[in-house]
Amino acid sequence: MTWFPRDVARTTRSRSVSLVAPGNSRLPDGFAVELAGDTHRSEDGHLMLGGSPPRLLRLGPAAVRLLADGRLVVRDAGSAVLARRLLDAGVAHPRPAPVPVRDTTLAVPVRDRADQLDGLLTALRADPATSELPVLVVDDGSRDPEALARVARRHGARLLTHPRNLGPAAARNTALRHARTAFVAFCDSDVLPGPGWLAPLLAHFADPAVALVAPRIVALPVPAPGLLDRYEHLRSPLDMGEREAPVVPVSMLSYVPSATVVVRRSAVGTGFDERMRVGEDVDLCMRLHEAGWRLRYVPQVRVGHRHRTGLRDWLAQRAGYGTGAADLALRHPGRVPPLYAAPWSLAACALLLRGGPLPAAGALALTAATAVRVTRRMPDADHPARAGALLALAALRGTGEQLLRCATRHHWPLALGAAVVSRRARRLLAVAALAEGLADHHRSGSPLHPLTHTAIRRLDDLAYGWGVWQGALRRRTAEPLLPRLALPLRDRRARRPWEPRPVAPTSHQPETATVETW
Repeated sequence: MTWFPRDVARTTRSRSVSLVAPGNSRLPDGFAVELAGDTHRSEDGHLMLGGSPPRLLRLGPAAVRLLADGRLVVRDAGSAVLARRLLDAGVAHPRPAPVPVRDTTLAVPVRDRADQLDGLLTALRADPATSELPVLVVDDGSRDPEALARVARRHGARLLTHPRNLGPAAARNTALRHARTAFVAFCDSDVLPGPGWLAPLLAHFADPAVALVAPRIVALPVPAPGLLDRYEHLRSPLDMGEREAPVVPVSMLSYVPSATVVVRRSAVGTGFDERMRVGEDVDLCMRLHEAGWRLRYVPQVRVGHRHRTGLRDWLAQRAGYGTGAADLALRHPGRVPPLYAAPWSLAACALLLRGGPLPAAGALALTAATAVRVTRRMPDADHPARAGALLALAALRGTGEQLLRCATRHHWPLALGAAVVSRRARRLLAVAALAEGLADHHRSGSPLHPLTHTAIRRLDDLAYGWGVWQGALRRRTAEPLLPRLALPLRDRRARRPWEPRPVAPTSHQPETATVETW
């Protein structure tokens, strides 16, 4: 048993949390990528649209030939550059070759929960791929440390102990410091991985720029599921959905939870920021991205999780998650906005909300003008006018959906205040609350009654939004509540929030594709 002294804890808490950039990050020969299923290609293959936010790629003749069948295998410097650009744009996904499970430490931060720890270690030891891997269990100030010690001894795990509770970030960092392998797989004590879960995640580290890979966190089945169990099965904040994607700020997938993640030890430095009790996983994702590392989400790998479904604990968890938004917004300005949209789409939505023929005509004019601008930027599309119109309408719809979420989630106290003094605001808020819930019920395929699902979703949003306001008031900042406008970049050297830092060049890199951001 290794004790973690108090003076060491203070030293660790004050350490710098900045991260170094990846070095020579050329994709290795033999590395394969495959176009995403939702990527749109022109008939001649020279134009490609996809990713989140959407990116338009123009491919040169050589790139078109390499991607003729929708798959690319790196063979030289040119194909390596093309594969990297496709991955960074989100229009393609890596298809790495299988690798053996090795050079990995399993790390489990835990406080009490001896029975859950026993279940997790039993599953890890029963899986042939992980049965012989070193396991570090970090007891983060348990009230009954001996119970955890007995479980750790029974499964041959090394136990590291904090004399007092320092938080999940500190517990993970303790394991990180004691690990001696190239990779560390963090598993919270309330997860249950299935057999063969680790190898597909490790395979993605064949890309030397990848620092973190995460599976999909899904609900473990319960004998008699209640309403919250069935809701959490589809709408848990730990479940990032079924779409494979890179993890980048201000996108459909801006972070992954740390309930189960695998990291490259040399990339994460001192690890999580121990000053954060909530949102430390989001912060790590942001810092890794800013340093130039790539992060991958692999939903094909599923890890079970014991969700909280007692109403009081469930609401407290949601509110707790919300309190972390203020710290994240202050640490990463502009990268965790409640809304990110172009000024024209916000203006068009505002006009539509006013109602009446004249405002509607103004919204139509703004959308049409945007469609014309988009059409002019892609004259070589198969159907430029149609593509421009569809993209403009998609942007308008996306902004409308964001506004609905803001009114019912981050900004509900403001929306409620407006509803108290304005009959029109009252009607709009009621329609927004109902419409957003019903739309989510349809998208998610929820087994609940539509109105039941909508009611639970509104409770979910009320709790989270209340936490956001608590954190904002505590930190005396409005940052987590401020929208961000998608404005043109004045400095060509500047990057959008979702654009990764370019990797270091390795040799002369031929121009195979150019990327435009919408």
